[in-house]
Amino acid sequence: MSVSDPFHLAVQVHDLAEARQFYGEFLGCPEGRSSEQWVDFNLYGHQFVCHLNPALKETGVASHKNPVDGHGVPVPHFGVVLDMPAWEALADKLRTSGVKFEIEPYIRFKGEPGEQATMFFYDPSGNALEFKAFKNRDEQLFKTK
Repeated sequence: MSVSDPFHLAVQVHDLAEARQFYGEFLGCPEGRSSEQWVDFNLYGHQFVCHLNPALKETGVASHKNPVDGHGVPVPHFGVVLDMPAWEALADKLRTSGVKFEIEPYIRFKGEPGEQATMFFYDPSGNALEFKAFKNRDEQLFKTK
């Protein structure tokens, strides 16, 4: 996937080898530049960087949950808006691999503006991820009515 204006996001992880296994091997994100303190990944066309913070293993990622469509959505979180076939394939892969979901894959706002497929899970360092999809992403991504 290619995007015209890719974002840059950097998060903390407690172990770079574990981040490489999760983002690189498991999610299939190609690795870019790296050092002993950080590693770049191509996250669906976006520059995603994992920065080492060994203390994170003890402290954890600070977060809370906000109610959205009857679920407690972890905040902060990040992810990518995929097309529906890619979202379905990722959801199947995560289920098959035994990933523990914070919010199981489902259709949010069913029959309303912005209806979307969504799922939430955590990386090994406790960063919350949301991957979502719309039937017609360009038309529905920011739809309010």
